[in-house]
Amino acid sequence: MLLAGPRLRVALATTHLPLAAVPAAITPERLRRALGVLWRGLRSDFGLSAPRIAVLGLNPHAGEDGHLGREELDIIIPTLDALRGDGMHLLGPLPADSAFVPALRANYDAVLAMYHDQALPVLKTEAFDSGVNITLGLPYVRTSVDHGTALDIAGHNRAELGSLLSAARMALQLSARRAQAT
Repeated sequence: MLLAGPRLRVALATTHLPLAAVPAAITPERLRRALGVLWRGLRSDFGLSAPRIAVLGLNPHAGEDGHLGREELDIIIPTLDALRGDGMHLLGPLPADSAFVPALRANYDAVLAMYHDQALPVLKTEAFDSGVNITLGLPYVRTSVDHGTALDIAGHNRAELGSLLSAARMALQLSARRAQAT
């Protein structure tokens, strides 16, 4: 899952899990898979020949060298180092509380967050009415709105179309890029 706004792209290492289940779900295999799908998607669907991906730490301040948790030292850093050895340009792990400041955002093309609410509030604050959910790694283009179904307003003629229109435009752009590549 890649959520994209006009100026920010965010992917997730885990999706809809209770927060208490997230640390156990952060494994080298899951990180390799998520970063591989993201890296390939940025190359093929967004035309970035050398994608730069910021990876957020799990713990506050990216663990502060083990003082606030060991996941960065034991899992995230060794996995990122191995993937860097394979040629991926990865920044981090970065503290989530400062990774989105404008000066840092110029250094990456997308962010991999460890869990849903670590980065999506930033994207939705910036692009709620234009954000797009893109499923990477499929042989076909799949996009949707970046938010839920809004059942609370169904049938009340109050839905905003911005995100839906953005999803359709994104699907057309990605399809065109894929067609050019073949």
